[in-house]
Amino acid sequence: MTSETITADAAGTWTLGDLTVNRIGFGAMRLTGSAAFHLGTPSDRERSVAVLRRAVELGVDHIDTAAFYFSSLRSANEIINSALSPYSDDLVIVAKVGPYRDWSGEWGTSARPEDLRGHVEENLRQLGRDHLDVVNLRRMGQDSIAEHFGALAELREKGLIRHLGISNVSPRHLAEAQAVAPVVCVQNRFGLGSGNPGTEEMLRICGEQGIAFVPFYAIAGEGGEQGATTGHDEAVLAIAEAHGATPAQIRLAWTLAQGPHVLSIPGTGNPDHLAENVAAGALRLTDDELGTLDSLHRKAG
Repeated sequence: MTSETITADAAGTWTLGDLTVNRIGFGAMRLTGSAAFHLGTPSDRERSVAVLRRAVELGVDHIDTAAFYFSSLRSANEIINSALSPYSDDLVIVAKVGPYRDWSGEWGTSARPEDLRGHVEENLRQLGRDHLDVVNLRRMGQDSIAEHFGALAELREKGLIRHLGISNVSPRHLAEAQAVAPVVCVQNRFGLGSGNPGTEEMLRICGEQGIAFVPFYAIAGEGGEQGATTGHDEAVLAIAEAHGATPAQIRLAWTLAQGPHVLSIPGTGNPDHLAENVAAGALRLTDDELGTLDSLHRKAG
């Protein structure tokens, strides 16, 4: 399929609270290197800036980022600020807090509730903004998220945050958070052949309640933070060939087909891959193809 002229609106739209976004977004993690966080070789800075600007030109209107997305040479938030500030009124910036790293890149333990204001303010400083459109609380293994989510809800009341989401959670965590404040999105690991326990139930619950479900590693599969998988099943390869598409595009198309509330935030520092990811929003798989991929997903799970 030809990707140069396809824009992000081909995937349709969804709302994060009162913010309407195209379902294909952009994940900023890989701007800091070829793999996750401080691993790998950072992408050329000028190319990363160009990729972000091209993403916006292609209709991408929501970007997922975090202050802890940095390497020894790159900061995702700083690159976003340099590339896109002053920000368009319709550009939605989604940040996440919970994990944190010190100045040297070493991971700390999970942030305490009283730490979260400082982490939100660091995102604001790096991005050059006076508020964050959405902040996701990334659960770091704790049994209850009520106290942490409550701390973010207070910052929402103060105007530092517009909307709240949660990440790496089960349905009971969603209910726990909703008892504190509205939840506009859930970020969990999910993709063809991979997902956390309970993800299918969470996908269904979010659809029923009108909450955006935003998978991460939708292309990477079992490769996770190391990058996109290269181990594609023959069925994926055959469907890709039938559409003149790449296996990664088929994976994205299948993910988006799981419901109109499903968003996608593929990340890349490669302008060609960016165009391919956006173009995947225009792919329409047949019922037979979806059935084949569904069977493959269940078998892998």
